[in-house]
Formats: sequence, structure tokens, C-alpha cells
Amino acid sequence: MRVDDEIKYQIGLTLIDGVGDIIAKKLLIYFGTAKAVFCSKKKELEKIDGIGKYLINSILSTDALTRAEQELKWIEQEGINHLFYADIEYPMRLKQCEDAPLNLFYKGNIDWGKDKFISIVGTRKSTPFGKSFTDKLVKDLAPYNPVIVSGLAHGIDGAAHKAALKYGLKTIAVFAHGLDRIYPAAHANLAQTITTNGCLLSDYLSETTPLPQNFASRNRIVAGLSEATIVVESAAKGGSLITADIANSYNRDVFAVPGRTTDSQSIGCNNLIKYQKAQILTNPLDIPYVLNWQLETDVTPSIQKQLFVELNEQEKIIYNYLKENNKQQLDTIALSCNMPIFKIAGILLNMELKGVIRPLPGKLFELI
Repeated sequence: MRVDDEIKYQIGLTLIDGVGDIIAKKLLIYFGTAKAVFCSKKKELEKIDGIGKYLINSILSTDALTRAEQELKWIEQEGINHLFYADIEYPMRLKQCEDAPLNLFYKGNIDWGKDKFISIVGTRKSTPFGKSFTDKLVKDLAPYNPVIVSGLAHGIDGAAHKAALKYGLKTIAVFAHGLDRIYPAAHANLAQTITTNGCLLSDYLSETTPLPQNFASRNRIVAGLSEATIVVESAAKGGSLITADIANSYNRDVFAVPGRTTDSQSIGCNNLIKYQKAQILTNPLDIPYVLNWQLETDVTPSIQKQLFVELNEQEKIIYNYLKENNKQQLDTIALSCNMPIFKIAGILLNMELKGVIRPLPGKLFELI
């Protein structure tokens, strides 16, 4: 069997009326391959729990394969890459999600085996503060070389993609429609640039229009790909809050940037923090600390203890405390030094970069 023949069946599996990603995976577990599903007999399908007469008739129909063959020809003509759920290259974090899409289509280049994927999302009506924070966030994370994931929308999404390109990071724009169009159209040039240092990604077939419900569904990919989701700005309701909820349901870290209580585009972030659905983010360097990222030695100088290290007043307090008490946990350091945890995380990371302290398992720190 040719490889593209199997891809046709893989695409066709999600085109069966009444079969979503979860049921499709159930069928794959039972039959082994997508082609085996379509070649199955009625009696075999009747043995599977949860597969009724309607689904059986849909599976035995050839309508899905006809459309799948058309799609396969299109992606070959357009140079679109395809990933199937069972492929080794399929993103591991996304595969861990129950509702992960069966098929992924992408244009561009990306190493799906990288371990640092982080999503940055927010309102379309971003403020100068939101855009400025997004730029600084990506700039400060750049030494760790993460892949920046977002949705190509106006506002924070666009700012995240632009910042990633500006600081030489790979970025992924996740679509709520097929790859045969760009939405919003104003980001056509940005989308083209992304394909040179990242990719455009979708689980939708060509000719799929950007319907409102597609955006909520798209957000599961944004959250599922990422180790953590960062919400920079959001009104009381919005798509970025949906992404945050999905990320929480996947047991992923969620961060939110606080804003003034009078700012309409900060209400959503403030509520996430208020109801403990997100960790407060005031310092970009809190991200690598909480996620335990290590600097990549091939692109950044190794951390060495300097002969003469300049410490600010807060760093001196922590230094003297650890000198007297040896290794201590983060919470203990914060309590004893009378500093909030969200603030001390960034201070400890700066001290680590200066070669003064080193992190240990269990959120312990000690002087070098």
C-alpha cells in the first residue's frame, strides 16, 4: 500500500458523519489502521461498544473517502505537511490530550520533538501595555529558545508572533479554518513570514471557513501543544480565557498578567488570578523558573561563579539567609526573607545566572 493511500484513509476517518476525534481513536485501537476501519464488516463494527447503526452505515459509506481523496490531492499540490495521531512525529504533549485532533496539517518547518512549547494569547483589543509586555516576555524567554504558539489574531496573538520572529524564535500560528486562506486577511504577510521560521497549523480541511465555533475548538490545540499558557490581556469574556480553561483541564501551567482594576482588557486576567485559575506573572523570568527550564549551553554562555558579583539589596538578603541556613525551599526563603513568591522566583533566577546559587530537586536552593 502506498503511503498516500493510508493518508487518504486517515483523513477520511474524521470525515465520517458522527465520528469525532475520540470515537475515531476508539476505532483505531480496535482495528489498528485507518484503512482497516473502512475495510471492516458490519458484524465487526457491531461488536464495538458505543457504535450504533447510524455510525455503522456512515463508516460503510464511501462519501468520506471521496472527499478525503480530494483533500489529499490538494495538500500534495500546495506542499502541505500532514501528521496523523499515530505518527511518531505527532507532538507528544498534544497526543496526551483526550480530544487531540486525529489529523494535523501544517505549512512551514518545525521540530515537533522540541521540549519547550509555550502559548501566548490575549485580547484582540490589546493596549500598548499588553503589546509592550508581550515583546519583553518573548525577549526575556529567547535565551531558552522556546517555540511560541498563538492564534494569529489581531492584538496579543499577532504581537506574540511578531516578537518571536523579531528575536529569532520559531512560532506556530494555529488556524480555526483550512490552510487555503488567511484570517484575518491583514495578517497575510505575517503568516507568510511565519512559514520561514515556524509553521501555520490547522486540523481543518481546505474550504473550511472561520466559523465562531471553530475558534473555541482551535484553542485546544494552542493549549495542548504547550507546556504552559500565558494570558497577557483579556476582557471579562474572550477566547483566551477558553484557552486558559482548556489548559487547566489538561493540567498544564497557566499564567496571567495582572492589570489595573479599571482596565476593561485586564478584567479576565485579574479574574483568573483571583479565582486561582492562573499564576500571577509580573516578571517574564518567572516562566523558566517555574517550568524548570535550563539555558541551552550551545547558544548562551555557561553560568559560572564570578569573582566579584554585584548583588542588589534583595539578592543580598537572600544570599545572607542561605549562607546562614544552607539549602532551603522556595517557600521557606520567601517567608523568611519577607518577599512574595511571585517576586522571589525572578530574583532567584537572576542569582542563578550570576553564578551565586543553584537549584536543587524539590524547589531547593543553595549557595555555590
